[in-house]
Amino acid sequence: MTDQAGDVPGLDSEVKRLDSEAKSLDSEAKNSCPVNSHNEWDPLEEVIVGRLEGATIPSYHISFAGNLPRTAAKLYRPIAGRKYPRPIVDRAMKELDGFVALLEGEGITVRRPEITDFSREFSSPDWKSKGFCTASPRDVIIVFGDEFLETPGSWRSRIFEVHAYRPLLLEYFEKGAKWMAAPKPMLRDSFFDLKFRPSEEGEPVKYIINETEPTFDAADFVRCGRDIFYTRSNATNASGVKWIERHYGDRYNFHQVISHCRLPLHIDTTFMPLAPGKVLINPSFVKPEELPPILGDWDILIAPEPDPVTGLKNYHLSLVSPWISLNVLMLDEKRVVVEASQKRMIKAMKEWGLEPIPCPFLNYKIFGGGFHCATLDIRRRGELQSYF
Repeated sequence: MTDQAGDVPGLDSEVKRLDSEAKSLDSEAKNSCPVNSHNEWDPLEEVIVGRLEGATIPSYHISFAGNLPRTAAKLYRPIAGRKYPRPIVDRAMKELDGFVALLEGEGITVRRPEITDFSREFSSPDWKSKGFCTASPRDVIIVFGDEFLETPGSWRSRIFEVHAYRPLLLEYFEKGAKWMAAPKPMLRDSFFDLKFRPSEEGEPVKYIINETEPTFDAADFVRCGRDIFYTRSNATNASGVKWIERHYGDRYNFHQVISHCRLPLHIDTTFMPLAPGKVLINPSFVKPEELPPILGDWDILIAPEPDPVTGLKNYHLSLVSPWISLNVLMLDEKRVVVEASQKRMIKAMKEWGLEPIPCPFLNYKIFGGGFHCATLDIRRRGELQSYF
């Protein structure tokens, strides 16, 4: 026997064997993790789709009402905090069921959050509120590769919405996914411009929130591999951007897309990457000459004017702008789910070499979302890479 490990016969080869086995196990664990999504267009294999059961009209607060057209805000004020009327929910759920069936028919695994009663009141030390719904999982969670990030939203009514996804997050965590949560904001009155009014034509964009704490919604970010594009909005402030850049800047490059929307909220009605080298933009909110220079070699696709919505009951209660027509979902680099009523968009997609799949979803707009909002990619078949 000797004190020097190098003198033990065969030890070096045994160490190498064990090291090789450990690396193999690490690789297998990584490959077995069901969470893997790096962009908006790799082939979609598994996705979370939202729910409407338990949907409640948010408590009346500037974070909610300030993002609505004045007419809609007045309509919602007397019914804030009540559950949505059953007929409105049923019509939207019928469309949602059709969307889920479409995805499953394309071979995509669909997961759903827990059913939650959002009419229950909750509180912080500073305020009370009722909830909203789980119509838009894309707002409260970002997937970066194999990692979930819970986002610090600015709506009081949505501060605990992510709890409906916790059973799924725990399941994915047990199977190898990483899990991060940004700090929950306090959302005190001092954080908001309680007298907010949208900017007038030609004025600089105004925001409901200030910079006293970081907040951001996941839906203000879209992923193109190692490059992430974002907008400032009534949910995402500069402090929130600073937080996410500081945490992920060693892995990703962040680029601001300047929006001229008078009520800015979420990038996926403004700027939507469709495939490598192709991005769809909203000509009312974005000026092509102001886009990040890194997009210089990409095809900038100008979205057509949205088709008007006619004859749809209760559509005046919609929480979104007509430009929700941009809120499409790529199933891969060719197939794209598009609102069935948007004939101009469907025609444009075909002209751009894509394969649009029409799906009725107008009633879902009352709950604030389109196809991209209503989903959260869990697994897309592909690897992290740069497209620039």
